[in-house]
Amino acid sequence: MTTLNPRIRLTQSAPRISGLLAGLGALLATGPALADFSWNFPTPVTPIARDTLNIHNEFMVIITVLFVVVFAIMVYSMVRHRKSVGAEPARFTGPTGALQWFWVLVPFGILLFIDFVLMGIPAFHAVIEMEDTRTKADMVVKVTGMQWKWQYEYPDSGIRFISTMSTPREQIEGKEAKGEHYLLEVDNPVVLPVGKKVRILLTSTDVIHTWWVPQFGVKRDAIPGFLRETWVRIEEPGIYRGQCAELCGKDHGFMPVVVHAVPEAEYVAWVDKKKAELAAAAAGSDKTWTKDELIAHGKDAYEKQCAACHQPDGKGVPPAFPALAGSKIVNGPLLSPEGKLIPDSHVDRVMNGKAGTAMQAFKTTLSDTDIAAIVTYERNAFGNTKGDMIQPAQIKALR
Repeated sequence: MTTLNPRIRLTQSAPRISGLLAGLGALLATGPALADFSWNFPTPVTPIARDTLNIHNEFMVIITVLFVVVFAIMVYSMVRHRKSVGAEPARFTGPTGALQWFWVLVPFGILLFIDFVLMGIPAFHAVIEMEDTRTKADMVVKVTGMQWKWQYEYPDSGIRFISTMSTPREQIEGKEAKGEHYLLEVDNPVVLPVGKKVRILLTSTDVIHTWWVPQFGVKRDAIPGFLRETWVRIEEPGIYRGQCAELCGKDHGFMPVVVHAVPEAEYVAWVDKKKAELAAAAAGSDKTWTKDELIAHGKDAYEKQCAACHQPDGKGVPPAFPALAGSKIVNGPLLSPEGKLIPDSHVDRVMNGKAGTAMQAFKTTLSDTDIAAIVTYERNAFGNTKGDMIQPAQIKALR
């Protein structure tokens, strides 16, 4: 049997040692970067978040003290009463004396006091505050979750819009470097005034979603068929980011929440600007569009509203998300000869969706112009060559 010379073995292991040292050096070099990592909650900017953080810190102190005391007693008992020092085990069964009852009732009483007084009262106060959505509420915002975007409505202002993720596909597919707010950026952020109590109503059109912004201390499910509520009062201006925290389908990780908290004067200016934009979009229903204009607008709207399911190339992910390329529905007739809606046609499917599937109704979420543009684009893209078009005014008449 032959063995390697020790010098040879050392030489062969040298590259491994060098690699290990290089890796250790790289790890130490990343120290400044690792210093930004936070082990605590994000900085709270609402009363709910601040209460949650305070209670968390208080509970951590209490359970740490309990942990140390209990394990200290356990370690002391094991060391003090081990066999090697001649300890003799007691020979009794059941509670035979006051000492046994003492070691049962006193710890029980201490834990009862901790649970109900030191922990229960603060937790009860926080829960009551979280559920008090109506007292002195200054405004209401309705949030509707859908696969995979959010719709926001301001009932007092008549504002309604869709918010979708705006991270470029090139970053998601690894073709470009990730941005600073990768997967946490949207085209239409929520805008809320600082210092106002905002009552938030939540629901969903399809599956359960969760509206979650960590710095608000708010995380509430949006459930189909139910109207749930929570509230926020943002104390500091800034941009706050969150996301859907419920596993809601294949693009669950692409459903961010972005809130811009601004002073009241800026909020009023934003409301006026948003109303003007919505009025301009409504006016587009009465304009006669060219096919090229509709296709250009439809491509942009399709990428925001439809590409998550049917894919940017229109090939879909069958059977859940059918392909639009070569689709019989997309290449079918637009309207009846009388200009009426044909059941289960292309226009009907976009406007009214299809029950029992992931295809949602866009009639209540998209404008006439968006629907007409998307239909026109789909019929003239992905290899479909129908060559026809539908005007926003026709969609308006079908509503």
